[in-house]
Amino acid sequence: MEYKISLIPGDGIGPEIVGEAKKILDKVCEKYGHKFNYEEVLLGGASIDACGVPLTQEAIDTAKSSDAVLMGSIGGDAKTSPWYKLEPSKRPEAGLLAIRKALNLFANLRPAYLYDELKGACPLKEEVIGEGFDMIIVRELTGGLYFGERKTVEENGVRKAIDTLTYDEKEIRRIAVKAFEIAGKRRKKVTSVDKANVLDSSRLWRKVVEEVAADYPDITLEHMLVDNCAMQLVHNPGQFDVILTENMFGDILSDEASMVTGSIGMLSSASLNETKFGLYEPSHGSAPDIAGKGIANPIATILSAAMMLRFSLDLDEEADAVEAAVQQVLKEGYRTVDIMSEGMKQVGTKEMGDLIAERIC
Repeated sequence: MEYKISLIPGDGIGPEIVGEAKKILDKVCEKYGHKFNYEEVLLGGASIDACGVPLTQEAIDTAKSSDAVLMGSIGGDAKTSPWYKLEPSKRPEAGLLAIRKALNLFANLRPAYLYDELKGACPLKEEVIGEGFDMIIVRELTGGLYFGERKTVEENGVRKAIDTLTYDEKEIRRIAVKAFEIAGKRRKKVTSVDKANVLDSSRLWRKVVEEVAADYPDITLEHMLVDNCAMQLVHNPGQFDVILTENMFGDILSDEASMVTGSIGMLSSASLNETKFGLYEPSHGSAPDIAGKGIANPIATILSAAMMLRFSLDLDEEADAVEAAVQQVLKEGYRTVDIMSEGMKQVGTKEMGDLIAERIC
């Protein structure tokens, strides 16, 4: 099979980790007889440097013409980077929000799985970890506070900033349907997270989710307030299967969930529209402090590539092979610095990519 893949190396460690994921995809092509045609797309700081804006229409058009998009990371150090002296609409993160909107990527999937081999890296106590955990956070991605009307004004000599949180029932319904469909293939439980004791948007969210749940009688639905969910993720993470939530809550909770796995460098992510098209990226950021040092963990990006194979290209066997190769390398004791522990063998970014590629069969 032949596919067109848009690559967004981005900023910071992005080019390094995307390079390793491409190495893995090339090995998949070699083993399974596929052909991937790659086209590079500028986004974020890299686009600002080259084009003066964080996202161009040309970049959007290129992404739309592909079968899927694989991204590294965008952004830099907010204290030192000249990108953050620009107005907010011109900064790197504005490009990321814009491409999600342009591609209609309304559903963000973030798995949080604790590998047996990495239990020692988990910051939680052994009695809290128990038998481990395997959850996926389904986050609404194109609505809510991040996309609401905003302004900064001065009233009676006092500066005031206003951000608007808005959701309509169609936005809520389509992400809820996605969560219940995913739960149907897992352990059949959805935890819908909101702040219905305070926010009108959350009260509508809860009502619509309950309406959707009526169409899935075999799936258990529970509601949980976001502050309680944040506590439960570190108190009893094993209780969760599918967590469904809105944009800002999902942004925060998914990063928390990733850290209880032991390293944010281990976790993949997918952003999907209503077709098979998706943008795949690691859950972590650009880590400018370690960029160019060859020590970044590429596994999250490699696992994101595996998700791309599975969800957008329908190459389940190939996705299984990549995931199995990652598991095998961990079993053999290889670690990047972020997941290193006593008795293990420390390797760099490229070495980890090579090891995983060698084990794809």
